[in-house]
Amino acid sequence: MTEAVLDLKQWGNSLGVRLPASVARAAHLHVDQRVRVSVESGQVVITPITDVHLTLEQRLACFDPAIHGGEVMVTTQATGAERW
Repeated sequence: MTEAVLDLKQWGNSLGVRLPASVARAAHLHVDQRVRVSVESGQVVITPITDVHLTLEQRLACFDPAIHGGEVMVTTQATGAERW
């Protein structure tokens, strides 16, 4: 079991802690990985979120023009110096 005793530090309005490399390796954590931080029975639990790689078709299926704004420039007339 890998463990370390660390000090919490002020980070803006939050508290922060740095994980030692040995702890990160043992937990299979890496830089820029997303994690979920929760409190269970009074203990802080950090759970890695596995990267989900969506295909283009899956990403397009999630697209909703009402939410994402639809087409930004819907026009058939020139709006600048471009020629059609």
